[in-house]
Amino acid sequence: MQITGMLHGAHLLDLVSFPFTEVLGPAASEEDIKQMLDTYGLLFVKPIFKGGVGKKGKAGLIGRATDIKSALAEKERLFFAEHIVGHVNTKANGVTFEAGVPAKHEVYFSISDSTRFRAPTMTLTHMGGMDIEELDKTQVAMVPFDPLTGLKAFVVANALTEIGAPKEIISPLMQQLPKLWELFHNFGMTTLELNPIRMREDKKGRLTPVACDFKCGFDRDDPRWLRLKLPPHLFAADCSNFEQEINSLRTHQGQSDVYVINDKGTVLAPTFGGGANSLVTEMLGDAAIISSDFGGNPPYEKMKEVARICFKHWLRQANVLFIIGGKSNNTDIFETMRAMADALREHFSARGPTPLYVVVGRGGPNLVRGMGALRDTCDALGLPYRLFGFDSDISEVIQFAKKIDRWMHDGGRDQITQRLGIEAPVVALREEK
Repeated sequence: MQITGMLHGAHLLDLVSFPFTEVLGPAASEEDIKQMLDTYGLLFVKPIFKGGVGKKGKAGLIGRATDIKSALAEKERLFFAEHIVGHVNTKANGVTFEAGVPAKHEVYFSISDSTRFRAPTMTLTHMGGMDIEELDKTQVAMVPFDPLTGLKAFVVANALTEIGAPKEIISPLMQQLPKLWELFHNFGMTTLELNPIRMREDKKGRLTPVACDFKCGFDRDDPRWLRLKLPPHLFAADCSNFEQEINSLRTHQGQSDVYVINDKGTVLAPTFGGGANSLVTEMLGDAAIISSDFGGNPPYEKMKEVARICFKHWLRQANVLFIIGGKSNNTDIFETMRAMADALREHFSARGPTPLYVVVGRGGPNLVRGMGALRDTCDALGLPYRLFGFDSDISEVIQFAKKIDRWMHDGGRDQITQRLGIEAPVVALREEK
């Protein structure tokens, strides 16, 4: 759950009275754009993406205009711009027009939850407007602070003095930056970044920090972000129907994190636990359809719904249903296994049988009862299966699942198809999907 750019960032900054540059949205008229140019002389045209999408400036996705003709040309170029970062291809939907702020000094500022310091941490440098990673460590201050007292002015002053920041920027930043802790803390944020903050000079030579770009991330399990009443579509990033269905189930009681790795994969691996998920995703590679973490002791009803959605979208193409996780401390294995077994039975009843090999590796409370419920379902449906308990090496279990996937590709799927008495060719069904 992220917000990037000044279109919505300006609204959030306004809540704590932090100065920001003037922003016009994609519906701005030519008269509005021309008036901004007349007032400021320079504006930047930026595409609107959902969520964080990498470095737009380095990709040439930020336009600069000093007249209405060039501003409209940049709008046409960037309104539906595409941005590729790794394997992710995102498309813009609109642009913003942001007033240029002349300034001698640029500042980078962020607050984040630091796992290193186990405390909220301020990162600050007077060398803003560029990648923080490219700066020498002596130019960047990383200062943890007490969340009970918040970000105080003296913390900002000490940090700027330590990195040798110009004296004229210290006092204005001391006055304004502590306001951002209020924004970060009161609305359930996990990170907040302004880069650059440009130090605008008024007629009397006094400097004012002005935010010219905005990024933040929210903890979706922290209800405080709901106070902002942000439109739901803001967080509906470009993802599949499957991901949206699963993520809509995410609550504080049981996780539902899921991401489609390969929509042509053949191993459907509902995974329990972040550590297990990392290992499973890495070892399965392109064979994995999804990356998931369904741990957190989900109740029966939720786990059954999660399984139903997974089976509806992916079971027809899967060779292996691979239910895998570490040794649980608090997740009731019987409840989760029973829920998945019932969802599997109902899927076969509603949509017909599909050739499948079930592999399970798990440990935790009520393990034997849980595996017994899944075993009975597989026997009733005529599906082959292999169950591994808490004393099995998880990497060896993953290797077994990969071995079964290869066997299914090499003729095992046809054998199970005949055993189940399926007449329709499975290949045609996969192509139809």
